[in-house]
Amino acid sequence: METSLINGISGYAKSRTSVINGRNDPQFADALQKISPEAQKKTRAKAEEFEAMFLNSMFSQMTTGVKGDGPFGDTTGTGVWRSMLTDEYSKSFAKSGGVGISNDVFRTLILQQANRAG
Repeated sequence: METSLINGISGYAKSRTSVINGRNDPQFADALQKISPEAQKKTRAKAEEFEAMFLNSMFSQMTTGVKGDGPFGDTTGTGVWRSMLTDEYSKSFAKSGGVGISNDVFRTLILQQANRAG
């Protein structure tokens, strides 16, 4: 019997047991059987986008009190540059595994889709 980790996309549809947060999740495995691999990939992408948006909000709050030191100084361009930098940081963090929010969002979305599918 094949085991699939929630962090990877491949093998979802073939697995009978899925592991989430280090534990087997048979409910999740059954739900994955009802959802097409294409829909799973789209759902994974949406979950990662959500985590990136959350991380972007956190990073933005984290840097609001930081004054512009270095070559940019404390200019208006620093704020625009910093917002683009935090956006790219958040996308990069989410794509490389993030802080785990996307796994739970992905699981929840898959369970909801499976319930609607019947």
